[in-house]
Amino acid sequence: MSRVTFAEKRIQKELMALKNDPPVGVTLDDSSLTNIYRWRVHIEGAENTLYEGEHFILDFKFTAKYPFESPQVVFLGPIIPVHPHVYSNGHICLSILTEDWSPAMSVESVCLSIVSMLSSCKEKKRPPDNSVYVRTCSKNPKDTNWWYHEL
Repeated sequence: MSRVTFAEKRIQKELMALKNDPPVGVTLDDSSLTNIYRWRVHIEGAENTLYEGEHFILDFKFTAKYPFESPQVVFLGPIIPVHPHVYSNGHICLSILTEDWSPAMSVESVCLSIVSMLSSCKEKKRPPDNSVYVRTCSKNPKDTNWWYHEL
């Protein structure tokens, strides 16, 4: 008999919440759920923003340390938003995904933060170091020592 971990209980609770009452513009991809530790979530660009009508896929990877450790979150292709904090390989420069993570946060709050980040964008462009970063980065964006700054 296997024992359910705290992480699995928390992930299952968030999974049910996202299935039963997702925020506007956020949809769990049930067909991708072959492992409780990896989800695909679809998000839509908010109305009256540069991303209105656009659809994106987020890949969430959890560890057994969740929620005390943030999930790994990246955009999946072929459509990666062109944004000053989103690299062309899907990596997202957002502090709540690393140093500003709190166990009080959830998949829903991460999705809403990403939609908010996209919504506040004034100009679609890649980060200035996109080509160098994509060529030299680790596959896991959590291995990056991000330097957060306002644009």
